[in-house]
Amino acid sequence: MKRLGVDVGGTFTDLIYVDDEAGTVIVHKIPTTPGDPSEGTVRGIQELTGQAGQTAAALDQVFHGTTIATNIVIEHNGASVGLITTEGYRDILHIARHKKPLNFSNYQDLPWQRYPIVRRRYRLTVPERITGDGSVLVPLDEDRARVQVRRLKEAGVEAVAVCFLFSFVNPEHEARVAEIVREEFPDAFLSVSSEVLPQYREYERFSTVCLNAYIGPKVSRYVRRLEDELRELGVRTGVHLMTSASGVATAEGATARPVNLLMSGPVAGVVGGIWAGREAGFDNVITLDVGGTSADIGLAQEGRLRMKHLLDTRVGPYQAMIPMVDVDTIGAGGGSIAYVDGGGIFRVGPRSAGADPGPAAYGRGGTEATATDAMVNLGWLVPEAFLGGDMKLRADLARKAFEDGPARALGMTVEEASMGAVQILTHSMVQSIEENSVRKGYDPRDFALVAAGGAGPLFAAQIALEVGTPSVLVPTYPGVTAALGLLATDMVYEFGSTVYLRVSKLDTAALEEAFAALEAQARAQLTDDGVPADQMLIERVADCRYLGQGYELRVDCDAGAIDDAWVRKLRTDFDDIHEREYSRRFEESDVEIPNLRVRGIGLQPKLRAPERESGSESPDAALRHEREAWFRVGGSLDKVTTRFYDRAALEPGNVLEGPAIVNQYDSTTVIPPGLTARVDRFSNIVIAISAHTAEMASEAAEVSA
Repeated sequence: MKRLGVDVGGTFTDLIYVDDEAGTVIVHKIPTTPGDPSEGTVRGIQELTGQAGQTAAALDQVFHGTTIATNIVIEHNGASVGLITTEGYRDILHIARHKKPLNFSNYQDLPWQRYPIVRRRYRLTVPERITGDGSVLVPLDEDRARVQVRRLKEAGVEAVAVCFLFSFVNPEHEARVAEIVREEFPDAFLSVSSEVLPQYREYERFSTVCLNAYIGPKVSRYVRRLEDELRELGVRTGVHLMTSASGVATAEGATARPVNLLMSGPVAGVVGGIWAGREAGFDNVITLDVGGTSADIGLAQEGRLRMKHLLDTRVGPYQAMIPMVDVDTIGAGGGSIAYVDGGGIFRVGPRSAGADPGPAAYGRGGTEATATDAMVNLGWLVPEAFLGGDMKLRADLARKAFEDGPARALGMTVEEASMGAVQILTHSMVQSIEENSVRKGYDPRDFALVAAGGAGPLFAAQIALEVGTPSVLVPTYPGVTAALGLLATDMVYEFGSTVYLRVSKLDTAALEEAFAALEAQARAQLTDDGVPADQMLIERVADCRYLGQGYELRVDCDAGAIDDAWVRKLRTDFDDIHEREYSRRFEESDVEIPNLRVRGIGLQPKLRAPERESGSESPDAALRHEREAWFRVGGSLDKVTTRFYDRAALEPGNVLEGPAIVNQYDSTTVIPPGLTARVDRFSNIVIAISAHTAEMASEAAEVSA
């Protein structure tokens, strides 16, 4: 089977081609085309398949991870949206949860009010009311609904969201209004809450459904355009897109519910990092995926993805109550701009030079100093070896950017300012890793750090020294780990419903019936995607909380008949999860199940890492040259003779003594002084961080007085 994964980032579009039968793996990177990301995607596919001696028509699968949905939300450039809701509830989106970002400030912007998803003039109401038990209190005024739809059409909105009270219990009124919208305004993108998110929690449901409408027109146009362009290339299979829940969806599923793509790109990097760690023998991993614009940090214990609580799944200032892998994204990457602010503080990021014009060293007109320029100045990035020599960096422009910028403002040398920029970014990533590990009850000393992305291996060793992870794993193709993650995942859909059941009074028949209805939806969706029945896996999840609590936790449930033993295990599992999360368990309290969920999984062919025979410990065959690079040694910044190796020429068993730098097409790995790395049988570079080397490196990193 010939498979291709393509991940569109802020600076580069990463691609990986895998031929399972021939054992061929080829990687490729091209600059992202910000105006229309599909242009770079299609061109990259053509170039990569050409390198493989194939045409795009030979591909059996194409998987895609994209940040287009996320960028629309962050940049506030989505569609003009109209909302039709229950009379008297026009301002739910404005009021939100009545929480302020800064509790004690009377002068602050509330971002969901400053940048509303739906302007108030386009929030229209109709008389109708369904109660909590699903009965109709006020019948739907269809004539009024038709008038309101026509008003939205005349106003020129691009999308319409329909969200009524308690529609998750009885969707009758929403379904009728949706029919009216299709009759009166067929060109509008339609987002209906009972189809997108049939679950309780008023504000979060409204926000998610309106976000779906906000990003819908642009995302659907992008996906359709990409599908059309691939069809013109002769691609037989449709494109599949990574979702926030770590699965992949068809183009049809993505255009119907684009809100599920909101964390598509970052999640792919976490999945790829977990796969690389598992293949190398590390079940517990912290993934660090650093690209040109941002750094994505994830954590997986025993190779399992952690899911965010549905009330923590925000994108920008907006609530998006969708299944989402727990991944933290910060503005730290190779393109992060280094500057001195008005108060004289040296800062790096979150603003980025992006793909155009990019860092000054790219020679495309950028003049501001960036992290990439800093690494050129330190000698870590070899100008003639960048992207395998396909893109030569301008060392003179990198130096000038720092001379005219941070170095002059701070009265430092170019090298001191460059090292300062690297250390600031390193500290930002260390803080994020600690927030995702130590502050959530995980000891980073029990995990390996997987360095991914074009810039991840440049920072990883120093980060590991600070957070205490004993090993750094640099995969064979670190720069395209997110693209690889697209090929290492399965097709996953999640369906949910609100049930409000208590464990002490559990109607097992009703529970089994509710699960069966969700399982039928999951199987129908997977069947539509062409997944054979023997490749389907159905997983059950229950949202549980102690009676009286306002928030719930996800509990994986067993398959099969629901009997007393099943219920006892559910209860015990919830107590254990609650104790893990909050250090407390309340076994005397009753447990409530507000929501049920079913994950429908279409199993995909497993990606396997090729093994190689071990060679000698000496890496001299891969040594290309020795030159001086800047590192902190003994508390001061010094030039150190550094060995530069070619990654493609390294063999399993090779041992690399720092300081050493390994160049390859898609990334660069830095091994600081005092550290040792070994190439394993899968061609991964594993950097050992012992307690002794960590102490030595800590001393070396001290800034001399």
